Amino acid sequence: MKKIKIEEYSPSMGTLIDLEDEYSFLVNHQNGAINIPYNKLIYNYEKLLDKNKSYYFYCSGGSKSRKIVSILELYGYNVTQVVL
Repeated sequence: MKKIKIEEYSPSMGTLIDLEDEYSFLVNHQNGAINIPYNKLIYNYEKLLDKNKSYYFYCSGGSKSRKIVSILELYGYNVTQVVL
């Protein structure tokens, strides 16, 4: 599983995705991130993501991002966990 620190991320690398719920995202998120809550993504990843693009996932504790990256890697997506 690929993992980087938030300081290593730049927008040219791919899309930064915050996995927290919508309220948590509104209150606090990384600049340039979009919000796709974990529960929405886990059931709709085929509709929401493109296998030809790169995605960088983070969450407040790291467990949701670790899980989603592990799962999406198995399905052939270019994904990386971002540690805050």
